[in-house]
Amino acid sequence: MTDDILFSPITLKGLTLPNRIVMAPMTRGMTEQGIPGAANAQYYRRRAEGGVGLILTEGTVVDRPASRNMPGIPFFHGQAALTGWQAVAKAVHQAGGLIGPQLWHTGSTRMPDWEPDAPVESPSGLVGPDEPRGNVMTEEDIADTVAAFASAAADAKRLGFDTLELHGAHGYLIDQFFWSGTNKRTDAYGGATIAERARFAAEVVSAVRTAVGPDFPLILRVSQWKQQDYQARLAQSPEKMTQWLMPLVEAGVDILHCSQRRFWEPEFPEIDGTGGMNFAGWAKKLTGAATISVGSVGLDSDFFAAFGGQGSGAAALDSLYQRLEREEFDLIAVGRALISDAQWPEKVRNDKRQELRGFNAADLAILA
Repeated sequence: MTDDILFSPITLKGLTLPNRIVMAPMTRGMTEQGIPGAANAQYYRRRAEGGVGLILTEGTVVDRPASRNMPGIPFFHGQAALTGWQAVAKAVHQAGGLIGPQLWHTGSTRMPDWEPDAPVESPSGLVGPDEPRGNVMTEEDIADTVAAFASAAADAKRLGFDTLELHGAHGYLIDQFFWSGTNKRTDAYGGATIAERARFAAEVVSAVRTAVGPDFPLILRVSQWKQQDYQARLAQSPEKMTQWLMPLVEAGVDILHCSQRRFWEPEFPEIDGTGGMNFAGWAKKLTGAATISVGSVGLDSDFFAAFGGQGSGAAALDSLYQRLEREEFDLIAVGRALISDAQWPEKVRNDKRQELRGFNAADLAILA
């Protein structure tokens, strides 16, 4: 297979990307008092210079108490932080790149030994099934959180970002509403079905869409797995997946960023076999939305093993090209490979794979 498809342009919601490569959001936790500075701006700029089609920033929190789960996570509220993010966007644009912030609230996943008296909030005061942590959100808390996401989104557009992503995956706040293991509510934000539990996310999306207007591209990251439970599944069938994702697309999501541990694995092999469509493929088929796939691109093993020093090179690229060629999904996000090698896209494009550095866990300690 050739890599022509990987480096072909695409236009989604009026946003023209030079290629199909997205820099996946990756927590770095290296901001001073939550305010991005020159080092953060140059970190993202280098990825734009290296050929990334669209950069999505690390998770950056909305204006709610205890919305971040550990020190060093950047804010996306307050004048100092917003000024810092404006400089980040400017640096990326000067390098010819495109960028969007990832907006999040980490819910009850906050490290319990960090500021233990902080008012942690979640749908039902749980961090996992039968695992209490934090306060049950009131309806007023929910309304204020929806408003906080909308305010951050309006700021993202005002500061000149090209798009934005809402983090609705990996067991953080929005995902805690989706998951029956952490959402035991009996009001309108809970329920026995995934469609009922998607109400909070749909309200966030709708409020954000109103804040940014009809033409600003809006991405939502979703996952079956949780950091609390890697085997968790919100949708056991295509029908359940439609009930989960379709209301979110109808509320205003343009692109679904479908996170799975290994992008080449089929989502429903019992339906289309071991070579069947992945999560992003099924999400696109069922909702009609554009999709980003992600999961261990450029790693020889899944990303959990990569933390132990395993993983390098450009594994499974042929599978990636095949899936892009058949339009299974539209974009592919690259994560840890880009931490260690800012030039990853250009090296792949120029057939210099022997020069790919591969992920090195030691690089997590620096902004290179």
